[in-house]
Amino acid sequence: MNLPTLDMQRVVLSVYPRKYDFLMELLQNFDFVQIEKETFNGDTRDDIISNLKQAAVDIRLIREGKLEGRPVEELLNEL
Repeated sequence: MNLPTLDMQRVVLSVYPRKYDFLMELLQNFDFVQIEKETFNGDTRDDIISNLKQAAVDIRLIREGKLEGRPVEELLNEL
């Protein structure tokens, strides 16, 4: 159901991670609630999780010598 956004009030909630899925499932069952996809620095939650998983794979490959890492000085210079 697409609700007109002009007449809606906005609510921002902070929720413990262990209760996030429960709350989202509950809110999705209300026909008067419109949920916007959450973002963090332009990335969605799913993007962040995907990036973290890829980073873990990259670390494993670097440790196994199958992928070349980069010096920490190079990383710090980017900051």
